[in-house]
Amino acid sequence: MTGQISCLEDVLAFTSSDMQQVNQHLTQQLNSEVILINQIGRYIINNGGKRLRPVIMMLLARALDYSGNQHINLAAVVEMIHTATLLHDDVVDESDRRRGEKTSHEIWGNAASVLVGDYLYSKSFKMMVTADSMDVMSVMSKATNTISEGEVQQLLSIGDQTLTEDNYYQIIANKTAKLFEAACELIAIITATSVHQRQQMAQFGMLLGSAFQIADDVLDYTAEDDALGKNIGDDFQEGKLTLPLIYLLKNGTKLQKQAVSQALSDPTAADFMALRQLVIDSKAIEYTQQQAQSKAQQAAQCLSELPDSQAKQALLFLCDYTWQRNN
Repeated sequence: MTGQISCLEDVLAFTSSDMQQVNQHLTQQLNSEVILINQIGRYIINNGGKRLRPVIMMLLARALDYSGNQHINLAAVVEMIHTATLLHDDVVDESDRRRGEKTSHEIWGNAASVLVGDYLYSKSFKMMVTADSMDVMSVMSKATNTISEGEVQQLLSIGDQTLTEDNYYQIIANKTAKLFEAACELIAIITATSVHQRQQMAQFGMLLGSAFQIADDVLDYTAEDDALGKNIGDDFQEGKLTLPLIYLLKNGTKLQKQAVSQALSDPTAADFMALRQLVIDSKAIEYTQQQAQSKAQQAAQCLSELPDSQAKQALLFLCDYTWQRNN
């Protein structure tokens, strides 16, 4: 493909041949003798959405002029770890929909979903050993440990109306952005780039992942169910304080603060649609979008030293897409 990158479809077309290899590798690796593992693993991977993390890895490999094939295996590793976290998340959150489909625990039950998630974690580490790199193992072991810490941090913060913006950023850095960071750092490792460039690529992933999660928290209030692929308001119903509510509790009017506080005291019984309108009518959404945009622009700056290429152009497009998307 040649020409300008002007939409997400252009990005996906540009990476399609690489992503076909990633998908084939994932399918091959999910070939267990235990049928239930194959069923659940393939169900959630086949409903895998845009596969943004592997796509970013394919683009970085091209931007850094990588000529090997380890990026295919490592992208599959990252996607498998992401899939494992989704299986566990949906059980913890009691979610019934993801990407418009029933969650695995709705079909097969909690026990099966948790155990298959554990299998995917262990399988991913078996796959990454083939990279024969202690740096790769170190980055991914630290990342998975941090992700688990982020999950526990979020669990402990449920319903905590004293949660600060800094607390929120730490949770999303650990829970979501860390895997983006690791994915980007892996590509720098296998291309044997300088320490400085490796740091820049890792920072790019952390910032882009943070922007992605902040934008996701906006969509929980602004998107329609069909576009979002899950029930709007799920985070609120689970008692999670995301940035729009944190902003309102700190900067809203007295009445707005009271309304949010009262709703959070019993989120399952609260009128989410009324709260949603309150959030939309305030400056909370605008403020949150500004934070997502800021993170995405900082991510783009991390790419400034890369030579111009179509892959770099696609990465820069994704920086804008991340905070402007509507699903």
